[in-house]
Formats: sequence, structure tokens, C-alpha cells
Amino acid sequence: MSQQQNALTYEVILELFQETARKFQETDRKFKETDRKFKETDLKFQETDRRFQETDRKFQEAAEQLKKTQREVGKLGSRIGDIVENMVSGNIVEKFKALGYDVRYCAPMPFHNKKLGIAGEIDLFLDDGDAAILIEVKTTLEMADVRKHMERIEKYRRYTQATSGDKRSFIGAIAGAVVTDEALINAHENGMYVIVQSGKAVEILTPPEGFTARQW
Repeated sequence: MSQQQNALTYEVILELFQETARKFQETDRKFKETDRKFKETDLKFQETDRRFQETDRKFQEAAEQLKKTQREVGKLGSRIGDIVENMVSGNIVEKFKALGYDVRYCAPMPFHNKKLGIAGEIDLFLDDGDAAILIEVKTTLEMADVRKHMERIEKYRRYTQATSGDKRSFIGAIAGAVVTDEALINAHENGMYVIVQSGKAVEILTPPEGFTARQW
């Protein structure tokens, strides 16, 4: 073998070693890059997990708030029921009799007519034969409640005309543990009685001079 062949063989071998070294370096770089990406992915997973935990915490807080709201609504329903019960036990019938109404019946009155699309409930229905007093009960009575009760009485009037041809007149009354001044004034202006509760007692507030109960 000639010296030239020996030299060429050496150069080729050296070049192969250099190429191999370069490939090892490239492979090492790729491993490092892969390791970096794994670390970034792990950080992203950790961030995602943190967000999931935060979302779960918020869901738990929302669920707890919903339960609290449901408990408050339940208490409100019980409170309205207590007012109705106190009105009955507080001789609301006798108080209306003192105003000249011959009340013979006192109870809640649900109504529903699917065909007409009418549904609702009168919290307390006082019947004296020729007329009926329809009472709406609220814990806090505001002016909007007065308007809604007048609409409710109109609905009940349409309901009775469609189902029984009832010719009685209907008189409106509103009751509350707390009654705003605006609601009081508006109710009286629209010919409705106002009933307030104080402890276990109830009373019909004296209407202003010239008041006439409106008949629906």
C-alpha cells in the first residue's frame, strides 16, 4: 500500500470521526431541545392543572352560593306563609267584616286555564257572596307589586268569566310586613286596601278621605 493511500485512508478516517462527533453534538443538541420542550410541556401541564383547580374552586363557591340562595328563598317562602297564617289568625276576616263585607270564606286560590294561557294564585281569597277580596302578600311591598296585583286581578276576572261566568265583583288588597310609602299611596289611589303586619297582629290601614274600593 502506498503512502498516498495511507494518507488518504487516515484523512477519510479522521473525517469520519469528525462527522461522527458532529452528529453526536447534533444529537446532544436535539436531546437538550427535547428535554427543554418536555420541561415546557410539564410547566404547561402544571399551569393547566392549576387552572382546573381554580375552576373547580369557583364551581364549588358557586354551588355553595346557590345553596345559600335556595335557603334564603326557602326562608322567604316560609316568611310569606307566616304572614298569610298570621293574617288569618289575626282576624283579617273580622276586620273586613267591620268594613261592611260579609266574608264567608277565606283561603288561598290558585287558578289555571291552559286554553287561555292564564295561570296564577291569589295569596288570600275572601268571599262574601256578592264580592270577593283578592289579597296579595309580600314581605316588602313596593309600587311594582301594586301594578302586578292589579294585572293579576284582571287575569282572575278573565279566568272566572271563561270558566264559570262568575258575575261577582272583585276588590283588591295588598299586604306586607313592610310597605313602602309609594306602594301605600299608589294602592289607595287605585282603590285597593292596604294591610300591614306588626308582630302577630295585622291591620287594614285607614284609607284617605274620599277613598272608594275599586271593583273589577
